[in-house]
Amino acid sequence: MSKPLLIGITGGTGSGKSTVARAIYESLPKSNISIIEQDSYYKDQSHLSSEERIKTNYDHPFAFDTDLLVSHLKDLLNNKPIEKPLYDFTVHNRKKETVRIEAREIIILEGILILDSPEIRELLDIKIFVDTDADVRIIRRILRDMEERGRSLDSIIKQYMEVVKPMHYEFIEPTKRYADIIIPEGGYNRVAIDIIVAKINSILNTKGDFIR
Repeated sequence: MSKPLLIGITGGTGSGKSTVARAIYESLPKSNISIIEQDSYYKDQSHLSSEERIKTNYDHPFAFDTDLLVSHLKDLLNNKPIEKPLYDFTVHNRKKETVRIEAREIIILEGILILDSPEIRELLDIKIFVDTDADVRIIRRILRDMEERGRSLDSIIKQYMEVVKPMHYEFIEPTKRYADIIIPEGGYNRVAIDIIVAKINSILNTKGDFIR
């Protein structure tokens, strides 16, 4: 297999990154695509107490094990499988088990800070920024954190105002300038998805890997 096509999808929390990634995934044969979530690469915090782990700033670049992520991406680009870590937000720590990810023709990497890292940017073939209004993003975050992470409304709002919002404008919003494509109101922009899928097929066609 030739070198995989690596696509990065980023944007603020609740912007619709995962929805865009899923839409691209559903538009192409599943056997040709692997999806990697940057959230899986939050640092292991086994050495910290439960009280200390709760204070983790998940919206800061230092929260991620970027070295491991870059290493795994390079392995996939060299057609080698990886053991992707898993993260449990209910206990604020990495799980003991991992998930095996095989190298595919297309690898989608999605996460809030993937364009903040020069090492990751250098590996990406297509860089996508999902640009969604802040009020929509906070509502989506509230629903997600309450349903999936057992958070209270008060704690979500407090974290958003004190951490998430300032981190967004300091670290995430500035990375928009690195994007090849900016999708407004991401997740529901079918025209943008179709254009991206067409571009993917165009690149693969040039490499002789056209997906039908």
